[in-house]
Amino acid sequence: MAPPAPPPSRVFAELDPGPSPVPEGRGGSPALPEREVHVSGSAELSALPDRARVSLRLGSRKEAAAEARSSVSRRLQYIAHSARQRGVPEENMTVTEDFSRVENTYQMEAEVCIIFSDFGQMQNICNLLIEKLGTSVTINPPHFYHTPEAIDTLRRQVCVTAVGNTRRKAQEVCRLFGQALGKPLLIKEEETKEWGGHIDNHLSQSADSLTLQERIQNATAYASCRVFAVFEIKGKENRRSKLL
Repeated sequence: MAPPAPPPSRVFAELDPGPSPVPEGRGGSPALPEREVHVSGSAELSALPDRARVSLRLGSRKEAAAEARSSVSRRLQYIAHSARQRGVPEENMTVTEDFSRVENTYQMEAEVCIIFSDFGQMQNICNLLIEKLGTSVTINPPHFYHTPEAIDTLRRQVCVTAVGNTRRKAQEVCRLFGQALGKPLLIKEEETKEWGGHIDNHLSQSADSLTLQERIQNATAYASCRVFAVFEIKGKENRRSKLL
């Protein structure tokens, strides 16, 4: 049995079509191919961190277990109450406790991690806790980072900005020759780069002596994008639309 005939080939796209043939018996010039302008453009944007995580540590060592627990518990309640009262959601606070026996005493240690989206609110709460609790609580420097949503937004914005810059460049080229820019025929993202910034599970090794603004700057994320685009060139630019 002879093998089945292969299916007929199909053309899904054709690039750079040549001039249309002129039917026999008809005069006139062949149709010219569409005119195009090929341009590339780029953009670079930055995004400040949108979250900060602050860790607070406290502890107590007493001869009686109940006294050690009670001392830490009172301070934990005050920290949680102060944060909630100033708008921190309950789900943004995490408390871990550790109870142990040290020689002839009982030791109770606790750590509170609070996530802030409002850095002014963070400063106000930390200042209050330092004022009210003093040396009985240790507040570590904040760790600034980006949520995945913030990084995705930065990627979209830098791409859209690069496309806009590319289109403006094509418009200026067309106007230079008295032409009008037509519809886009191709837009291609050629290169993207990202650097800087911190993510939630990446602990920065910055020095404790850095100021708050220096920490925010160190955690700033950057992204760049380069695109290539092909636009159709229309006829001569309408003077009225140019004036508008």
